[in-house]
Amino acid sequence: MFRNYISEKAIIHPTVSFEGNNVVLGNSEIGERTYIGLNTIVGYPSKKSLYSRSIMLKDISLLDSLSKGARIGPMCLIRSGSIIYEEVSIGSNLVTGHNVLIREGSKIGENCLIGTGTMLDGSVQIGNNVRIQSGVYLPHGTVVGDDVFIGPYACVTNDRYPVSRNLRPVAIGNGCIIGANSTLVAGVRIGESSVVAAGSVVTEDVPPKVVVVGVPARIYSSREEYEKRRMRYEYGE
Repeated sequence: MFRNYISEKAIIHPTVSFEGNNVVLGNSEIGERTYIGLNTIVGYPSKKSLYSRSIMLKDISLLDSLSKGARIGPMCLIRSGSIIYEEVSIGSNLVTGHNVLIREGSKIGENCLIGTGTMLDGSVQIGNNVRIQSGVYLPHGTVVGDDVFIGPYACVTNDRYPVSRNLRPVAIGNGCIIGANSTLVAGVRIGESSVVAAGSVVTEDVPPKVVVVGVPARIYSSREEYEKRRMRYEYGE
């Protein structure tokens, strides 16, 4: 019931823990003291890799032969049901919720959190000390700087006129706060230390150190004023 499939090509530190029913494919590497939850797959081949073969995938060893592997750093906690594709690189101390999907080519820095049901949909770049809450969608090409907070069910897009072939990734600068249920439209740049209020729809670039609110989002205040209000709220003044 709780068997694992670990590729002979994989490099697994002796202190790694598996809950069971885990699959590790290809040249994957998992660092020391990392914990892998039930029914997690590491190194899943991309669609391009699967379609390159004219065979029926009747055996997990065939998936293993197609996978280029993924890298998970030390002291990570990958909770159950998560799928990490090939050519993903994850730094130390990542904590995920359940059923997280990280597609091929994505890179995640150190000391990050990715909430339950979040999807990094290919070649997403995440900096250090980033907190991504549950249900967030980050499409192909999204770039997230260091020390960023992204609230639950925020949605980033990369195509202004679906379905086109002109994908325009979103970039979120260092120190930004992206509120719950907000939408960032393809191609926008969120300036360093800016705040996007909950439920906002950002259709244009946001300057650094401001707060934007509304549909479409407009500048409401400075980040300095936001921090003053936050302190009053936090300490009940």
